[in-house]
Amino acid sequence: MRSTDDLTTRARIRDAAITVFGEQGFGVGVRAIATAAGVSPGLVIHHFGSKDGLREACDDQVRETVRAAKLESVQSPSPTTTMRQLAEIEDFAPLMAYLMRSLQSGGPLLRNFFEHMVEDTEQYLRAGIASGSVREVRDIAAMARYIATQNGGGMMMFLQLYAAEHDGPVDYRKALREYADRMMLPALEIYSGGLLADSSMLDAYLEQAG
Repeated sequence: MRSTDDLTTRARIRDAAITVFGEQGFGVGVRAIATAAGVSPGLVIHHFGSKDGLREACDDQVRETVRAAKLESVQSPSPTTTMRQLAEIEDFAPLMAYLMRSLQSGGPLLRNFFEHMVEDTEQYLRAGIASGSVREVRDIAAMARYIATQNGGGMMMFLQLYAAEHDGPVDYRKALREYADRMMLPALEIYSGGLLADSSMLDAYLEQAG
């Protein structure tokens, strides 16, 4: 059984790795992560087995943090919860940098990470439906995949444009604040009331789909 200090060290290494991976990409070596965490490279391997094992732990932590925030929003919906999360949005900067690196990396790791994102999205949609804060949908799995794709792709596009506008590396704390300032109102309008004035297009699609 690991001691409390050992668990704390593991968490410190993991959190340092999330930051380093987000800043430098997944090609960075174990030594750089160990330096950021204030430990030896051997201790990183002791806790995670390999760099791939460390990345898997980072994936789990990023997903769990995002999932927990989303679940809070749908299970305990209130203006206070929303405003608090907005006020603290800069705290998500290392996680967002890591997430964007994951989406840009491609390959099997991206596919696995994205599929877990879809599963998490479906979980908080179901929680929202159960709590009454989210409307019933016709195909919850399809809705979860749509939301995960739109959110990931939309954020990636925003950050690419942000980098071009600011001509340099992305400051994720500032970028997240700007994203919230620009996107929150239209996002809340669409999710709260919808955009189309009637259901004629949906009705036609459903009729065609049979």
